[in-house]
Amino acid sequence: MGLAAGAAALAVTAGNARAAMPSPGALPTDTSYWRSIAAQYDLPPNVVQLENGNWGAMARPVTEAYARKLDMVNRATSLYSRGDFWPDLMKLRARAAAILGVQPDEIAFTRGATESLLTLIGGYNRLRPGDQVLFADLDYDSMQAGFRWMRDRRGVEPVSFAIPEPATYQGLIDAYARALDAHPRTRLMLLTHVGHRTGLVMPVKEIVALAKARGVDVILDAAHSWGQLDFDLASLDADFVGLTCQKWIGAPIGVGILYIRKSRLDAIDHAMGVEGDGGRDDINSRIHTGTANFGAFLALADALDFHEGIGVRAKEQRLRHLRDRWAETFREDPKVEILTPADPRLTCALTSFRLRGQTSIAQNKALANRLLEQFRIFTVHRDGVASGACVRVTPGIFTSEDEIDRLIGAIKSLR
Repeated sequence: MGLAAGAAALAVTAGNARAAMPSPGALPTDTSYWRSIAAQYDLPPNVVQLENGNWGAMARPVTEAYARKLDMVNRATSLYSRGDFWPDLMKLRARAAAILGVQPDEIAFTRGATESLLTLIGGYNRLRPGDQVLFADLDYDSMQAGFRWMRDRRGVEPVSFAIPEPATYQGLIDAYARALDAHPRTRLMLLTHVGHRTGLVMPVKEIVALAKARGVDVILDAAHSWGQLDFDLASLDADFVGLTCQKWIGAPIGVGILYIRKSRLDAIDHAMGVEGDGGRDDINSRIHTGTANFGAFLALADALDFHEGIGVRAKEQRLRHLRDRWAETFREDPKVEILTPADPRLTCALTSFRLRGQTSIAQNKALANRLLEQFRIFTVHRDGVASGACVRVTPGIFTSEDEIDRLIGAIKSLR
């Protein structure tokens, strides 16, 4: 077997991720099952890691596969990158598309959700001077900046509004309806499936429907939802979506996905580094990342093996169980504010809190620092919420009930 052929054979092999999976547990409270999952992660010692929203740790079978594939690429060099990498990537694309419930030619790989979403924002070509573009306080900072960037580049008016608190399912739909009705020149809207600031889950399908009824396109940020919520893109009906594989799918850092509904491809311009008309009907002409981290993309297969071995529904239920264990403990506590409602349609792993009346960035930085220094619990402060700053708590599928109980005890002693 030649070097290039041997490289290709190794590249498309998923490795041991699926074989390493234990038998699935039936319940989110099946302690022994989730302990067996946690045993496949190498985490920092002596720290309760409750800041898993930044990016998700790879399970050991994935890190081992990543190392093997990175070594293979390094040995084969351009024999592989100029030969079998693209066919292998297209196999991965077909698999990811099937999981997302879309066609393979509707997605392209990027280096993360930020790149995907800024590609959509910068490439959207249906705006005219005087149009309005709409976003909310809970949307991601870089995407808000991208919408404001359009003011100088497109001559449009960026408009923002605050998500109401406390949130309700219908109240969120009504809030977007009011914002759109108050700004009738809106032609493009940013919508975040799971907000990184508080973890609020939006009723995406309903909000997308009301936007489309008003002739408004939606760019959907699904960075935090894919891999922890049980959904497919077809059910959301969004035409333009950015996703990442390095958070809840557990792939190496630097792997993202761009989705454009095939019938809407012409609404997004070619990437500036793509010339000619040959790729006009190809989504890959909308993004040009340059030389990729080949090993990271190839290890996506192993991350998907591990993810599907557990099952997205089981992951969602487990993460919500961990979230409810601490957040609902403080729901009626007069000294603690929980910034997402109890409605399971609006919650996920991420949830933020603050001590009542403490809304400044400095106060919540200090609170996160005390949790780490005094109790060895790692969280992160978040700002940008209209009502004030907060502390975000994000368990992972490797988090135990005992670790959540440590958080509960810590908050009780600090409130």
